[in-house]
Amino acid sequence: MPIYEYTCQDCGTQFEKFVRSLTAPVEVTCPECGGTHVKKGWSVFGTGKRDSAGGFSASSASCGPTST
Repeated sequence: MPIYEYTCQDCGTQFEKFVRSLTAPVEVTCPECGGTHVKKGWSVFGTGKRDSAGGFSASSASCGPTST
């Protein structure tokens, strides 16, 4: 169940929307102005990995360069 990022073409507000289905049509409205002229953007996704205690630790993926 992905979270998509959108930008309203009417007022410029950027917002996220949780989508329950990848195949069902979703009507997206701007939470600021109520406009329906929105553009889907790129989303950063989260991943998890098991820690030493057997639980999960969250991290986020990045598309940019990393410094060491």
